[in-house]
Amino acid sequence: MQSWPDRYARRANRMQASEIRELLKLLDQPDIISFAGGIPDAKLFPSEAFAKAYGELLTGDEAGAALQYSVSEGYLPLRQWVAAHMAGLGVPCSPDNIVITSGSQQALDYLGKLFLSPGDTALVTRPTYLGALQAFSAYEPRYDQLVPEGGNRTPSSYREAAEAAGGRLGMAYLTPDFSNPSGETLDRAARERMLDLCAELDIPLVEDSAYQALRYDGEAVSPILAIDCERSGGIDQTRTIYCGTFSKTLSPGLRVGWACAAKPVISKLVLMKQASDLHSPSINQIAIHRVAEACYEPHTAMLRDNYRKRRDWVLEALEKEMPEGVSWTKPEGGMFIWVTLPEGLDGAALLERAVKTERVAFVPGKAFHADGGGANTIRLSFSLANEKAAKEGIARLGRVIRAAMAGV
Repeated sequence: MQSWPDRYARRANRMQASEIRELLKLLDQPDIISFAGGIPDAKLFPSEAFAKAYGELLTGDEAGAALQYSVSEGYLPLRQWVAAHMAGLGVPCSPDNIVITSGSQQALDYLGKLFLSPGDTALVTRPTYLGALQAFSAYEPRYDQLVPEGGNRTPSSYREAAEAAGGRLGMAYLTPDFSNPSGETLDRAARERMLDLCAELDIPLVEDSAYQALRYDGEAVSPILAIDCERSGGIDQTRTIYCGTFSKTLSPGLRVGWACAAKPVISKLVLMKQASDLHSPSINQIAIHRVAEACYEPHTAMLRDNYRKRRDWVLEALEKEMPEGVSWTKPEGGMFIWVTLPEGLDGAALLERAVKTERVAFVPGKAFHADGGGANTIRLSFSLANEKAAKEGIARLGRVIRAAMAGV
């Protein structure tokens, strides 16, 4: 009988199951109040608009194109829409600066493949998006900490650490808007510091902007790519790669995202797309384009109104229910609140206890740390929390934390 582990490539040893994917199974248990999965509320999807789009596609003149192979770059009208959308964010570009991907997650995988050789260093924040760590880890990098808020770390120290580990600096990655998992947003000064650092190190900067459209408070901050364009004189002179998606706004299930970058980078990503899956499904791209053209702005405005209320319900409940010694972020947008527990409490152990005794779920924070830290942190998602669930769920969580702090 074949011993499969003996035949796997070395990189397979770095592949681990997502704690979040496993926790999503809890959503099927009706008695559990879950703050675990950072997923959009399906009740808010523009289902009627998609029903109309697919119905017309399958019965109209575009039926053949919708069901046929297509170009790897992506459906041209959709890329034109994305280019206009990016221009509205301060990034003048053309469709040639866009490649359509199967969600922004595929873009992260391609970028890890493009910029990371085994032993190279990826600079990431602590905490950082678990899906990015999973995507990059397949290419066998080491990780070093990116500190957007500043500090006394010098560029040369990053180079020296990478060289001492036997590799080079590969790239930097961060989520500047309402990050997953912390919910925090980088101000313009921090974004400029990150550009300065990457320019000094001469490395690409991957800007993951999955939640950019979900701002509830405060003034919008220019994307890093927009700042890079201002500084460099145009997108084809930039080092920033912007990853966007329709998953948090129109539909996650259709798996349509994009990367926006200088043409030389896009051309490499297109080659990877050709070798991977040829192209994202034609019918989904055309449907997304029709729905985006029809209702993107009013639909995202409706999402912001709904998710703002849910964030506020959870924040109000945290103020009421959390014991002294527990702190949390107050995000201006997105879907997440990051909770820091007193030292000595373990989020994973707390989850086991919470599910067993109070039937409430969340995500332990350790999974978001490339260095294995963050044991005393947890992530709460408020995207599915109605007012009753927010109040009752956070009350349950407060009881669990109090009992754990008391050693009961």
